[in-house]
Amino acid sequence: MEIADNYKVDLDIYNGPVDLLLYLIKKDEVNIYDIPISRITEHYLHYVDALQTLDMNNIGDFLIMAATLMYIKSYMLLPKTEMKDEDEIEDPRTSLVKQLLEYKKYKETSIVLSHKADHWGRKWKRLYYENPLETATENEEKIPLEGVSLWDLLQKFSDLMSQTLFDVQGRTIVYDDTPVKDYMEAVLLRVQQSAPVSFFALFEGIRERRRIIGFFFGAIRTGKAE
Repeated sequence: MEIADNYKVDLDIYNGPVDLLLYLIKKDEVNIYDIPISRITEHYLHYVDALQTLDMNNIGDFLIMAATLMYIKSYMLLPKTEMKDEDEIEDPRTSLVKQLLEYKKYKETSIVLSHKADHWGRKWKRLYYENPLETATENEEKIPLEGVSLWDLLQKFSDLMSQTLFDVQGRTIVYDDTPVKDYMEAVLLRVQQSAPVSFFALFEGIRERRRIIGFFFGAIRTGKAE
């Protein structure tokens, strides 16, 4: 299936391959210093498969990480060679763990700074508003997406795609030139009509693959706009 250019999503550093890996480690509640590489690799490839369905612009970065994970997995399956000192055998996960810890620290620091900036931004904004209720009203109209990551949405999307039965059209090349803005408006309309609404309810009655993908991008863009 061919996707319109404006459907492609450029994931920033917070939604890149390292972030996905960190998300899976947290989700599976495993020790970051002792990653069960086989299980994590399997789950990672599942997400990469979903990303390929969405035709992401930077899918290559995820494929490189996938190749790295598969290499480490294969290396760890090899019989250990006999050495005079077992300490000389370096764990192939060491470099990956260092990268994850560095990214985790960077992300946590960025989140703290972002919250502080948001706090002071709201404080100064209230000082300049003649009617503080205007700000409160704006916030009440927003869709609550706190605590929901892109990977949570991607997992739901993958489940939706696997549960939905597609006709022959799903195997043909279909170009959808519908603006993402239209899908964003459709998502907001469904939320306003049935709030609170579940993720799967957003796609109720939609059977075409291109429209499911369009609604998914609409949900992502709507969340970012909020």
